[in-house]
Amino acid sequence: MNEPRIASLQRVTGETDISVTVNLDGTGAASIDTGIGFFDHMLSALAKHGMLDLDIVAKGDLHIDFHHTVEDTGIALGQAVARALGDKRGVRRFGSALVPLDEALAEVVVDLSGRPFLAWSVAFPAPQVGEVDTELFEEFFRAFAMAGMMTLHVTQKSGRNCHHIAESAFKATARALRMAVEYDPRAAGAIPSTKGVL
Repeated sequence: MNEPRIASLQRVTGETDISVTVNLDGTGAASIDTGIGFFDHMLSALAKHGMLDLDIVAKGDLHIDFHHTVEDTGIALGQAVARALGDKRGVRRFGSALVPLDEALAEVVVDLSGRPFLAWSVAFPAPQVGEVDTELFEEFFRAFAMAGMMTLHVTQKSGRNCHHIAESAFKATARALRMAVEYDPRAAGAIPSTKGVL
């Protein structure tokens, strides 16, 4: 369990071309270029606070809108995390975090269950933050959870500012994921499930 858990992949469709490398045992270093400034900012926060080394280059049909790029980045990142986790032997499996940003507060709970599900309870008071449609954040987290084969609950506890709400959600996800993927020294390398498989 001492080898770094690293995965790289490229996802190419008629709408996007995305390359992702993730190191679950990193230092929070990030090199992000999706062509969407605010989204890059959020993914950098995910890396920093999740202690993930994250390298993402996404080329998408931004002349249409940001939907395909945001969603497909979530799919590619989720697939990379799942690949890096392998059989999840020895990990804590569960993680949770409450993270504030000024008036905003987000709670995220993750289970590396192998059963993908997103419970999303976040309400943005405006349709956009920067140039990004706020509805796209739910699309990102759903794609990430489904492709990553994890149960993910994202709950907004408070918040009025769209930037703060989004950032608290990404940072809380980072902290919860960091906890879930950590090795549990008491687990002795066992798979954390009564079924013996996740």
